[in-house]
Parts: sequence; structure tokens; C-alpha cells
Amino acid sequence: MSLIGAHVGQSDPIAEARARGVNFAQIFIGDPQAWKGHEVNYPEGPAALKEAAAEAGITLVVHAPYVLNVATTNNRIRIPSRKLLQKQVDAAAEIGAIGVVVHGGHVLATDDEEIGFDNWRKAVDQLDAAVPIFIENTAGGKKAMARGVAKLTRLWEAVRSADGGDAVGFCLDTCHAYAGGEQLDGLVQRVLAATGRIDLVHANDSRDDFDSGADRHANLGQGSLPLDALAELIREAGAPVIVETPGGAAEQTSDIAWIRGRSD
Repeated sequence: MSLIGAHVGQSDPIAEARARGVNFAQIFIGDPQAWKGHEVNYPEGPAALKEAAAEAGITLVVHAPYVLNVATTNNRIRIPSRKLLQKQVDAAAEIGAIGVVVHGGHVLATDDEEIGFDNWRKAVDQLDAAVPIFIENTAGGKKAMARGVAKLTRLWEAVRSADGGDAVGFCLDTCHAYAGGEQLDGLVQRVLAATGRIDLVHANDSRDDFDSGADRHANLGQGSLPLDALAELIREAGAPVIVETPGGAAEQTSDIAWIRGRSD
């Protein structure tokens, strides 16, 4: 595992990565709960952030806003989501990030899920991806596109059929998987059978129980995840790791130290 880091604030991710002693940082570009104002929040701008990260030896990855949902049948959400995803990808390329993590989204309760999978195909088809997107599994929602391996299998069949679909990556969130009803034992192989790849791991404990459907992260060892299975998953995945755990630098540094000690 060559890259390990944390989700940090976007105003100075280089300083925050250094405070955690890591070479990898995930950031938002703009407000994750808003549709507007998605500009790189770095004092000297995106080019300066790219240069500073390169000089510090820190790799960046971007997490797309939570409001984004390219799967939905609601045109007032889906169309702005496609535009916002393109903007996030463009901004990520400007700062030299390795990709953009984006949640799988969902369709409405009365919708056929196949429409949502096909909407993903259309979104990938029209995306001009200067950097790859990494679709992330999600914890809750009966009509979610990326809750559980069975849904991932269907999603990837749709994504692969799109122009550029072969470049779409996968982000495996451990809290989301467990809270979404997937045991961690053997999960890497099940995911690889569905997607063919794991490009990033979000190593988070789950505040809530198995199959709760709740997206609530906890610091490692303070939630419900079986820790031996978590360590084995990280080792088997062999992918870069980000912690999105609560607290500041001290708490996340402790989580990172746990991963380093258990994943060799």
C-alpha cells in the first residue's frame, strides 16, 4: 500500500496531510451540500495547489458533492448532476488529482432500478473525463445503485457499455459495505468479480450495526466492524487508502497508525 491518507479540509490540504504524516489527501472542491460555488478553495488557485502538492510529495483525490445524483429520473437533479460532475472532474484535473470519488446515487421509490443503471451509462457516455471517476458503494436506500455487490454487478454492466466506461474506477467504503449488508470476509473477491477493480479504499468503522443502512462513520475500533476482517480487507485490496473518520488530525493519525500496523 503506497498511498495512505485522510479526508481533510480544502483550504490547505498540504498542511493537513503533513499534520497527519501522510502522502495522500482527499478533499471537497466547494460545499459538498450545495449546487453552486464549486471552485478550488486554495488561496493561490488550482495551479498553485497542484505545484504545492507535487513539491510536498502529496497525492490528491477529490470527493464529489453529496447532492450529485446522476442515476435519478428527476430531470431537475439528474441534468445538473451531470454538469456538476463534469465541473468536478475538470477542477480535479487542474489540481493534479488522481480522480473524483462519486456516490452511486439512487432512483425514486416507484422507479425501475434499470433506469438508474442506464442513466449511469448515459452519464459516463457524455463525460469528458480528464481524470477518472471512482464510483463509491453506498450504505442505505432500497433503490440505491451501489448498495451491495449484486447492485454493483448490474451497475458495472451498464457502465462498461458506455464510451469511456473501461476507465471508470471503484471506491470501496468499508462502513458503507458493512452497514449496507455485506460482510467484510471475502468482500474484496466479491467486489472484484462485480467490478473487476478496486481503485481506492475508504477505511471507516461503522457507528451502527451490520445491515443498518446507516452511513455513520466511526474511528477504527470504536464501531461495529470486525477489526481482523477490516485489516485483511485492506491488505487484500492492495489499493490506496483514505480514512474519513471523525475528529481532527490526532484522531485520524491514530486511525492511520492502526492501518499501517495491521495492513503490512
